[in-house]
Amino acid sequence: MSASYARVLRIPHARRTFATALLGRLSYGVVPLSVMLAVTRASGSYAVAGAVMALFGATVVFLAPARAALIDRFGPPRALVPLLSAYVLLLALLTAAVWRPGAPPVLLGTLTALAGACVPPLGPTMRAVWARLAQDDRALLQRAYSLDGVAEELLFVSGPLLVGVLGGAAAPAVGIVVGAALMVAGTAGFVRSPAVRAVRPAGASGRRDSGGRCVLRRVGRPVVAAAAVGLALGVLDLLVVVFAERHHHGGASVAWVLAALSAGSAVGGMLNGAVNWRRPARTRLALLTACLGLALVGAALAPGLGTLALVMAGAGFFVSPALTTAYLIADAAVAPESRTQAGAWVNTAVNAGSTGGTAVAGALAGQLPVAVCFALTGGTVAVSAVLVMTKGARGRGALRGGTGREATPVA
Repeated sequence: MSASYARVLRIPHARRTFATALLGRLSYGVVPLSVMLAVTRASGSYAVAGAVMALFGATVVFLAPARAALIDRFGPPRALVPLLSAYVLLLALLTAAVWRPGAPPVLLGTLTALAGACVPPLGPTMRAVWARLAQDDRALLQRAYSLDGVAEELLFVSGPLLVGVLGGAAAPAVGIVVGAALMVAGTAGFVRSPAVRAVRPAGASGRRDSGGRCVLRRVGRPVVAAAAVGLALGVLDLLVVVFAERHHHGGASVAWVLAALSAGSAVGGMLNGAVNWRRPARTRLALLTACLGLALVGAALAPGLGTLALVMAGAGFFVSPALTTAYLIADAAVAPESRTQAGAWVNTAVNAGSTGGTAVAGALAGQLPVAVCFALTGGTVAVSAVLVMTKGARGRGALRGGTGREATPVA
């Protein structure tokens, strides 16, 4: 398995490009928590902090396709540099505003929302670059996406840990500064990579089918599956807490259960990337989504926290492979000039599903037994697998793992 991933990193310019992208993406795990802690301290109100973070999350998630469209239209260097400049400036203003208590909530909300609107989309851009580096070798691209997904998951775990270390020695606002510095260093190195500078802007291609609505129509299947996975993750974050409380366990136990979910996802992602699949990607995506749903239904039968941790590890085993496959299908469904947008739509679906899942779980957990909540979530995810198989739309081709051929149309 290690040899297959070594092949990915031996692609010319891959290691440099990937390393700088990861450095910048570490900021994604640092900035949100730092902003929440800093705003809470500056305002003295959890309600204000919650509202500010909701605005930040909304602009980050729902404007992601628009930012990705800028990358596709103008090319990564020309689009990322202005986004980075605006993002860092707004974070600097926010840091100044929260450095001392008493900042107006409206000012905090405005600065945070604007900063979220300008976040450089390094994740979707890196996936588009992977597609170019793989040169239509779908098996190699699958490994690259798997490696990318597992690394990103580790970053989202490492980011809050870094914030915790910083919080023990400095004010929460320092975390915002560190997050901004990570983004500057990562993005600056990323746009200087020969692999990134070689990406051709859509504006130079003369194509007319790279608009946002056209891209969304073509990536219907992976977007549905990604939203279902995001829904599951959002629900699980809350239901595990509820389960632990009702079984008289503390917060540390919750962390172990969620760690089991992440560990299962990492193992599943690495194994998925190392296998040369024979089934079409559309079929794999439906099966992976269905298996995730069944695992969540199984969580309803867990008698205790130990069993739940094992079930969560099993559920996590399907998370990263499902998302990797969704990105693969999205990449194959659009023209090369629209790859960043396609990946951004999948990413947006995950985040939107997660946000909606948390909200729904909060409403259901107060009215229904936690076992019923697990079962309902699993059933919803399983139903989405049926939609993945039946949803019809035109695309560029379904993928067969390892063959590099295009087969039946996909959305």
